[in-house]
Amino acid sequence: MNKIIIIGGGAAGYFTAINAKESNPELEIIILEKGNDVLQKVKISGGGRCNVTHACFTPKELVEFYPRGKKELLGPFHQFMTGDTFEWFEERGVPLKIEDDNRVFPEANTSQEIIDCFQKAVDKLGIKVLTNFGVNEVYQQEKKWVINTKNEKFEADKLVIAAGSSKRIWDLCETLNHTIIDPVPSLFTFNINDKRLVDLLGISVPNATVKIVNSNLEASGPLLITHWGMSGPAVLKLSAFGARVLADKKYQYNVEVNWLSRSTEQILNVLLNLKKKEPRKTVVLKSPFTEISKRLWERFVIASEIINNENWADLNNHQLENLANQLTKGVYNANGRTTFKDEFVTAGGVDLKEIDFKRFESKLHKNLFFVGEVLNIDAVTGGFNFQNAWTSGYICAQALAN
Repeated sequence: MNKIIIIGGGAAGYFTAINAKESNPELEIIILEKGNDVLQKVKISGGGRCNVTHACFTPKELVEFYPRGKKELLGPFHQFMTGDTFEWFEERGVPLKIEDDNRVFPEANTSQEIIDCFQKAVDKLGIKVLTNFGVNEVYQQEKKWVINTKNEKFEADKLVIAAGSSKRIWDLCETLNHTIIDPVPSLFTFNINDKRLVDLLGISVPNATVKIVNSNLEASGPLLITHWGMSGPAVLKLSAFGARVLADKKYQYNVEVNWLSRSTEQILNVLLNLKKKEPRKTVVLKSPFTEISKRLWERFVIASEIINNENWADLNNHQLENLANQLTKGVYNANGRTTFKDEFVTAGGVDLKEIDFKRFESKLHKNLFFVGEVLNIDAVTGGFNFQNAWTSGYICAQALAN
């Protein structure tokens, strides 16, 4: 009987164990979890609803959401894809639903549904889950893997590392001569202290374009003003694709925001038309753009050197150009970042050049496998990191079972 040890009681570890055991019931599988609780990241993801995946059903399109791992995941996504995720969960009594923004959740609207599904499968298949079994040492001895924990020593024929973003486990990987790409935060909000944004907490625009000044980094989508600056899908996507660049800048950089995702010339034409059509109306009183709230509009007007009681007819070309620039290329100084501690994602991990992605097996050691976020793979927010867990876990499971 082949004995398999999986280090890490998260989504990728459970998914690997269940699929391997279902494919080969003769396997003996043990999951070692450092803490007392398992599947905690599943529990809190998506605000407690578990954003299982994203409704993108074409591999070539899906890989575009991965700043790191894009090239390597194309082949695996042809083997286990979003549609397979739907089928996998629905076969086990967990129907999924697609929301308006294409994020996918359990129909029951709770992450507990996913946790219960995994727990039920593990119990039924006889997979052992040992909690409070932190791993201290891993090495090979006569074709066996030896795993030392604080409680017990284990031997295994095959070893799977599924411990997510864990410095301790990455250190262990280095003892096995694997290269670790230094981790840096991936999904984070921009800390911006700017009088144009003060006290506008919760105001959003549906489609802004955000750029990092003096770089090629740019992203579009909803933008949200928060206590600490800017967040929302546009900012989170930009933080993911710019994770390494922004870390190198020590999180001090300038952000250019086009709040309307339209050209400065287009917006200037709208403003010039307003000056002709509504000359006697007070500029500050009403936003001419449905996307821009009245309070945010007021800030742009003030920043454009327009006095509170000025009418459209009173504005000179310089003021109109200032206002168009505020709306389409306002620059904000970012100093620092705020990460989501509960749903923390890093760019970094085991170097992808050292992995065989047909099996998610180490190229350096036979029968050593890596799945999920322990690898240098990460994605933007929206269910993509979980899809990597399901795909890598499934493919690894097939390799373990054969």
